[in-house]
Amino acid sequence: MNRLAHETSPYLLQHAGNPVNWWPWAEEAFEEARRRDVPVLLSVGYSSCHWCHVMAHESFEDPETAAVLNEHFVSVKVDREERPDVDAVYMEAVQAATGQGGWPMTVFLTPDAEPFYFGTYFPPAPRQGMPSFRQVLEGVHQAWAGRRDEVAEVAGKITRDLAARELSYGDARAPGEDEAAQALLGLTREYDPQRGGFGGAPKFPPSMVLEFLLRHHARTGSEGALQMARDTCERMARGGIYDQLGGGFARYSVDRDWVVPHFEKMLYDNALLCRVYAHLWRATGSELARRVAVETADFMVRELRTNEGGFASALDADSDDGGGRHVEGAYYVWTPAQLTETLGQEDAELAAQYFGVTEEGTFEHGSSVLQLPQREVMADAERTESIRRRLLARRGERAAPGRDDKVVAAWNGLAVAALAETGAYFDRPDLVDAAIGAADLLVRLHMDEHARLTRTSKDGRAGANAGVLEDYADVAEGFLTLASVTGEGVWLEFAGFLLDHVLTHFTDDSGALYDTAADAEQLIRRPQDPTDNATPSGWTAAAGALLSYAAHTGSERHRIAAERALGVVKALGPRVPRFIGWGLAAAEAFLDGPREVAVVGPAVDDPATRTLHRTALVSTAAGAVVAVGTPGSDELPLLADRVMVRGEPTAYVCRNFTCDAPTADPELLRRALNS
Repeated sequence: MNRLAHETSPYLLQHAGNPVNWWPWAEEAFEEARRRDVPVLLSVGYSSCHWCHVMAHESFEDPETAAVLNEHFVSVKVDREERPDVDAVYMEAVQAATGQGGWPMTVFLTPDAEPFYFGTYFPPAPRQGMPSFRQVLEGVHQAWAGRRDEVAEVAGKITRDLAARELSYGDARAPGEDEAAQALLGLTREYDPQRGGFGGAPKFPPSMVLEFLLRHHARTGSEGALQMARDTCERMARGGIYDQLGGGFARYSVDRDWVVPHFEKMLYDNALLCRVYAHLWRATGSELARRVAVETADFMVRELRTNEGGFASALDADSDDGGGRHVEGAYYVWTPAQLTETLGQEDAELAAQYFGVTEEGTFEHGSSVLQLPQREVMADAERTESIRRRLLARRGERAAPGRDDKVVAAWNGLAVAALAETGAYFDRPDLVDAAIGAADLLVRLHMDEHARLTRTSKDGRAGANAGVLEDYADVAEGFLTLASVTGEGVWLEFAGFLLDHVLTHFTDDSGALYDTAADAEQLIRRPQDPTDNATPSGWTAAAGALLSYAAHTGSERHRIAAERALGVVKALGPRVPRFIGWGLAAAEAFLDGPREVAVVGPAVDDPATRTLHRTALVSTAAGAVVAVGTPGSDELPLLADRVMVRGEPTAYVCRNFTCDAPTADPELLRRALNS
């Protein structure tokens, strides 16, 4: 076993038995490289990455390759989900040098952590113009031994170029109507009207853009925005990217039609999409949206919840195919023969029609990914549900994909928000309880007495890495959502602690935000990226959480900070709207107020009070914040001086320092919020 045996990351632990003398990312590794006068191999990946597993099997488990690495390099293995700052800095270098990036990421560094040679996956033998990994190792070793000055010059230039990159993020003012309209126009141009979504293959679920479209429709009435959101959600829900048996979404579709997914299931995708479908139901009443939101929430609780109450990061794409081989998608795909074996001839024929299973197959080796083809198949609902249950039970007998049990603070914050809202909308208190359980874990295990966050934990043991901006912002978002759903002021208080850290440690004098704290480990560049990737950027997530907190508390400091942070959306929204969707969604909340709703009644669980509270929660008003409690309560600031009118539960709606007349009528409240 190597030095990774004592780590908490499942990805690092997967490499603990390699013959490579791996080090975790640590100053001691670079000191060892200086002592031995050798370069550092930095290998970055994550546990559900298919090609990371392939390269590990081909190269890192190979004794001869390991011998070369051990003799000529200090090898450092990094889980990108545990150290997003390290990943971001060196991925920026890879993309600048090669024009592309991805994982596994392979970078060679000087002992001062300066990069000088880059790549991603390298095969064990030369293939399709790619050198073998052994050839790369030999070339780097020869360059280090014989052309050290040239290596130092390249490394120094790359490091200087990275350090000199300055982000010009606008004028520190939030976007207005013009920028929102330009962003919508840009999205319309990139929209795929035949298949939903944006761009070509591979096609990723555009969850953050969908949130913007739904909020823009709610604020402006734009039918075009709603249609893009509704059609994209329907196409995804009917496609193979959605698990038609167990619920939940895969990472992306390899084709433009959402048919064949890359089968890994990530917590962050499912948290974000669960919330999008719940919000689509709010806007349209769609039964499909309701079903997908609930099934996705149930998937997260059933398959990702850990024994400690948090949520695991991911399920792998690969699993045992029954013959001892790890194969991508083996757990999820079906052949007609497998349908017949499970269901009998008659029901198998119906299932093949209903789920689009063909003799030719839609995947590999005659197997098909289950989907709901666009044509309607006439079938009895009870019969199809019986088919679904039996197929799910049979699938449960297959070898399940591996699970990355690492609990990531940011992604759990997203899950808390999604489960709390879905539970509140659809009368599922068990989902709200699951959200509270995860939030409790974040407070108990990830947050110290100074409200500093730890990025990850596993099996109830906190990891060693400090939280980054997205952790503070997304956990605050989850806590703020819990405050609105439960009426418990402690969640608002915890969110305030986290956002104060954002303002103190992650923000500069101009209002710009950084991904790492000012007192965090110093890398060759302090990472700073306001654009969304697979998750909301820390920058725009912080802007949204700051805005919501200001609406809850009336804090001018947080409101000003949110407006300044949204300046980057004003600059980038009209130019690259697909890559700043969360910022555009936060901007919609800013343009709408956001609205502040206070509901007071004799008790939070009083039926009439609950009706008003739920009416407020399911309103479509962009980013509205809600407080519920009893008159005179000091639990939440919005409840101050709120009284019941004529002794009845009463709702108050305010925005931009102006309040509507209080009402006890749920229908009047609904109209006020949805106008």
